[in-house]
Amino acid sequence: MDHNKSVGVADAPPVTDIELLATMLRSSGPAAAMDLAGRLLHRFGSLRALLDADDAAILVESGIGQARLATIRALPELARRYFEASLPMGEAIRSPADTEAFLLARMRHLDYELFCCLYLDNRHRVLRFDELFRGTIDGTSVYPREVVKEALAINAAAVILAHNHPSGVAEPSQADERITRRLKSALELVDIRLLDHLIVGDGGTTSLASRGLI
Repeated sequence: MDHNKSVGVADAPPVTDIELLATMLRSSGPAAAMDLAGRLLHRFGSLRALLDADDAAILVESGIGQARLATIRALPELARRYFEASLPMGEAIRSPADTEAFLLARMRHLDYELFCCLYLDNRHRVLRFDELFRGTIDGTSVYPREVVKEALAINAAAVILAHNHPSGVAEPSQADERITRRLKSALELVDIRLLDHLIVGDGGTTSLASRGLI
């Protein structure tokens, strides 16, 4: 695993995963922080594996106490809040990439399946994002009447559906296709458009609209 992979923004010097983590953990000097960051990434294999690890597994590493554990726990939450801000309530969706970033931040880390609805007005401004159903689509019923009821209650003109696959594979199943058709038909009865159904996986999203399934 290459922990020297660079991250950064345009026109800024590249920063490796180790350097980034060391910056957050620094309290006893840069050399000690770099050593600790290197040991953590070597042990867990990747930055994401570290951030997903449980508290006990992280605390056994020499140099990690409650303060540094709290810093590590804050990192993914900061990232989620940053990307959630890409779809502020009351503003129009600027691009499909904003929607994808928002959904990845909200759902890709979950170890259970979550079915959500993004409600929009007739200018595609975000009215509300609702987490409606938990569990697999096969194991937990997704009720079209609940989606329609909420859409009517806030006077939505359009809806984007989304749910995650905890397996990380964003390939739609037959159950995904069936519930999409049911929801599209139910929404059409009250003149609300279904714009898309996005499957959230580990590396991105899959659009059922782009597959010609909506």
